Amino acid sequence: MEPVTVLIADDHQFFRDGVHALLDAQLDMECVGEAANGKEAVRMTIETQPDVVLMDVQMPDMSGVEATRQIMNNSPHIRVLMVTMFEDDSLVFAAMRAGARGYLLKGARHEDMVRAIRAVSSGDAIFSPAIAAKLVNYFAALQPSRPTTVFPELSSREREILALLAQGLKNMEIAERLVISPKSVRNYVSNIISKLQVADRTQAILRAKEAGWGR
Repeated sequence: MEPVTVLIADDHQFFRDGVHALLDAQLDMECVGEAANGKEAVRMTIETQPDVVLMDVQMPDMSGVEATRQIMNNSPHIRVLMVTMFEDDSLVFAAMRAGARGYLLKGARHEDMVRAIRAVSSGDAIFSPAIAAKLVNYFAALQPSRPTTVFPELSSREREILALLAQGLKNMEIAERLVISPKSVRNYVSNIISKLQVADRTQAILRAKEAGWGR
């Protein structure tokens, strides 16, 4: 079986050395390079095409979030795992919107980091317990406060999107908030209009407001 190839992007040599040693100790992993800033991370990722990039959020020249965005534009098949000392909510969601598949704190145990790399390389999304709790609370807050018996013909996701429409959000804003593609949002909106048997999104929003959503 081919080893999981990993690029380490972090501006601290001490951290890079530690992760490199950790990867060397794994039979199924291989470090293919180290980058000390965001620009290097983008260039080396394009050159080496690793399976996973361990990306620090804050680096010189270019942030890890922007580097992730550029990597995803060039090589969307590559998995990016953010590793940082910060639990800032805005950084978590910015990283997700940029295309990161996971977000771990630097205080994570070695075995947790190895497990995360393997999971992300297999296509899974993974977050530290503290970050996962923030995500659960964030998306729970998006759920309509009214009982789901309102608009029973809609799926839970469609009700969620209708509630956001009623709050005045545009398709692109909804896509960023829910971490889905704008095309998916358009499809959901079309389904909502069809199921509610209304003429357009404006009438769908009006129905939602009449039900008490969006206040």
